[in-house]
Amino acid sequence: MNKNHRVPSSRSLSAVEVKSKFGAEFRRFSLDRSKPGRFDEFYGLLQHVHRIPNVELLVAYADVHGDLLPINNDDNYLKAVKSANPLLRLFLQRKGKSEMHM
Repeated sequence: MNKNHRVPSSRSLSAVEVKSKFGAEFRRFSLDRSKPGRFDEFYGLLQHVHRIPNVELLVAYADVHGDLLPINNDDNYLKAVKSANPLLRLFLQRKGKSEMHM
């Protein structure tokens, strides 16, 4: 057997690793895949993690094909979390700036 072969733990199977980018800043954190919560809670978490509590954001994620798709409600937030394998890549932009290419 290959020494580098690792069997994922049950914790890693339930965790979604998130990498978010706002401007030139990157942040990493994880979510519980089985209980991701609601979009408004997630939105607040992004503002907190990036230390931008009063900034209105556009949030997008990169799907498996590399396309940027919006996250702006519970449905597409849950779809983004479910599709993360193994990483959910987020791109944040201030509302009112030139729109992201989605």
